[in-house]
Amino acid sequence: MQIVNDGIGMYFSHIVNAVDHYIAGISTTDLVWVGIGLVGQCLFMMRFIVQWIHSEKHQQSLIPVSFWYLSLLGGLIVLAYGIHRIDPVIILGQMPGTIVYARNLVLIKRHARRAQHKPH
Repeated sequence: MQIVNDGIGMYFSHIVNAVDHYIAGISTTDLVWVGIGLVGQCLFMMRFIVQWIHSEKHQQSLIPVSFWYLSLLGGLIVLAYGIHRIDPVIILGQMPGTIVYARNLVLIKRHARRAQHKPH
């Protein structure tokens, strides 16, 4: 068991050293952009947690409106990061999604407005 613990410790030590080396080698501006990109990724990832909790609460697979807001906000932030980096993979990966997320929010609002004005 000691060999496994030593291996895991060495692995995490290597990761910490690599991150430290990375941070030491980039400008403050780029470090801020990395932070922005990470915030966007966290927001984007949180949509799955929100959807999972919502589905568990209702005991069926459902997508709450907050899923689409987290998708749009996270996607736009990651898109901004990709544009800053001039990274076509990130840009092309995020751009179509943000359009879909925004469109879903428009459809949800439109449906809510129609339901509100519908005679009972």
